[in-house]
Amino acid sequence: MPINIPKDLPAYKKLKEENIFVMNNKRASNQDIRPLKIGILNLMPKKIEAENQILRYLSNTPLQVEIKLIQTRTYNSKNTSREHLDKFYKFFDDIKNEKFDGFIITGAPVEKLDFEEVIYFEELKEIMAWCKTNVYSTMHICWGAQAGLYYHHGVKKEILDKKMFGIFKHKVKDLKEELTRGLDDYFYAPHSRHSKVNEEDIKNNKNLKVLSYSDEAGVFILSNLDGREIYITGHLEYDKDTLKNEYIRDREKGMNIDVPKNYFLDDDPRNSPIVTWRGSANIVFYNWLNYCVYQNTPFDINKIK
Repeated sequence: MPINIPKDLPAYKKLKEENIFVMNNKRASNQDIRPLKIGILNLMPKKIEAENQILRYLSNTPLQVEIKLIQTRTYNSKNTSREHLDKFYKFFDDIKNEKFDGFIITGAPVEKLDFEEVIYFEELKEIMAWCKTNVYSTMHICWGAQAGLYYHHGVKKEILDKKMFGIFKHKVKDLKEELTRGLDDYFYAPHSRHSKVNEEDIKNNKNLKVLSYSDEAGVFILSNLDGREIYITGHLEYDKDTLKNEYIRDREKGMNIDVPKNYFLDDDPRNSPIVTWRGSANIVFYNWLNYCVYQNTPFDINKIK
């Protein structure tokens, strides 16, 4: 996919180095097609890292994609420079009168807090309400999935006794579902969270479908009945070293953190991590863009409702 992002966004150089097809605004403006318009509400503390991860997977189809990065107004990021945010990010007020083919709400390291304790939760609720009428399909990731399930469907979250941390095996529930089409019967994906969604709430909700689950990590990929709400409880977008860096960070803080499961060779943190989820991540992001967004969103984006 030619992904249309500013040439001076850090992800542009990184993705070009990986031989991923990216283009700048000038080249995109000369192509006589309508690109998919995707918004990314980036709630992760290391925003540039999250940008690189998500944009890499949005670049894996023949479709042209135009990206808008969005930040919350009610919380100022402490881990990303103000210069970067001012240059590349919009606030919700800046884009709330626009329509989007797709929208991504990332995770955030606030799982131990009640939703109402999160400083930007009221703003997030406003954004999720807006998504119902201004976005064709919204993907919610990790804590973003927990927040979305709680807001849209009343699904509660529960604090875990210890962090769900590592690479876990998942099963596809229905191989005919478009979002999971092409995945192996069993596939692997990273998780890094201190809470989980209440599975009884999901089981009793007739408006939700479980598309993939893990015996150890629980429900993984869910959607509502028309595919306009997608929920992924883990982090398919993670890089090879992300869990390693989180493990080192927590150890340096003196936290009692387990070695991430099924991640390092021989489960020894002195060894290199082994990537077992990249192919699955490519498939899921491709399927979302193609089946949930491109195949169904109106050509006239203003007709989204």
